[in-house]
Amino acid sequence: MTLADTPQTPCIPPSDGDLFDRLRLLRSRRVGPATYHRLMAEHGTAADALLALPDLAQAAGVSDYRICPAAVISAELRAARAAGARLIATDDPDYPAALADMADAPPLLWTLGNPALLARPMIALVGARNASSLGTRMARKLAADLTEAGYVVVSGLARGVDAAAHLAALDGGTVAVQAGGVDVIYPSENAELAHAIADRGLRLSEMPMGLQPQARHFPARNRIIAGLSRAVVVVEAAAKSGSLITARNALDQHRDVLAVPGHPLDARAAGCNMLIRDGATLVRSVHDILEALGPVAAPAPLRALADNANGPSAIPTDSRCEVMTHVPTAPPARDLASAARLHEQILARLGPSPMAEDQLIRDLSAKPMQVAPALVDLELDGKIMRQPGGLLSRIA
Repeated sequence: MTLADTPQTPCIPPSDGDLFDRLRLLRSRRVGPATYHRLMAEHGTAADALLALPDLAQAAGVSDYRICPAAVISAELRAARAAGARLIATDDPDYPAALADMADAPPLLWTLGNPALLARPMIALVGARNASSLGTRMARKLAADLTEAGYVVVSGLARGVDAAAHLAALDGGTVAVQAGGVDVIYPSENAELAHAIADRGLRLSEMPMGLQPQARHFPARNRIIAGLSRAVVVVEAAAKSGSLITARNALDQHRDVLAVPGHPLDARAAGCNMLIRDGATLVRSVHDILEALGPVAAPAPLRALADNANGPSAIPTDSRCEVMTHVPTAPPARDLASAARLHEQILARLGPSPMAEDQLIRDLSAKPMQVAPALVDLELDGKIMRQPGGLLSRIA
């Protein structure tokens, strides 16, 4: 008897029968993306990893460990079939190559809509939920101009900047990454927009079907937004916001970070102004983004992309090759050891007494562009604090 003890469903391709076991492994207790990838590397198949999981848990001091019941996976598959969702694994041709290089890449993605959009170059537009009228207007303008330039716009389907960006990019291509299940629309006020994205764009999530989003799910969603994208553009963000978490994820994944400046007295612009001060590219229009990243070739016709919504076989070979030529070259892997050493050197030189940033850079004998991302990381981690006049201090 196999672990996949339910009939195959349309949301799991018949050619890949072990997807049931993969989903069961991923939904088992204490198995996150990193653990999943390690177990698959060690055991070869999800079925073997599931058989070994109780013994591994017991060796780690976890008693009475039980893997995810098969009935739970069967219920998730029924919900996916009812919603029309499709499951994409890391070895699926439609799985986005930009995500595959992440150490904690989502092993499985539920999708609603057109997965062919994942083969095109993407840029994330993120920002405040309580965005100003100028902020939403800027998001709409940037999104429309980016799709006209050949990019797909990625965002998180939240109210404010996210919603404005998705709406403006519907005709050119947009991907919404959700914090809950792909069949759960949050916030409810974006229901009409979410249905439009499923019809004309793509919604995706790594979470189980039917899962209501909670606060702890949004940082995981933000890492996917950053991972999909060639760059992250922050339109409006407070000094402490989820958009800055996305920016930090982008830096960790060696993506570009750009930001739209705002008035110094507007708290909704504090995060953007801080990013610009720390080295992010200032964005006044789409021309600043294209100058920093470069334009892309004209995207394949959306009709051809829409024909691929039910699987890659619907796209002719020459059309698929044309789409893939627009995918940007993967950036080089970030030297995490060097970054960690730089963090230690910065913290060793900073104390409670403020130090000028330019003095710190001179003491480190480093280039400003090397130090700026490290300072952003440390500030977002709550280890250092910026003070007026370009001064830095360490938080005890």
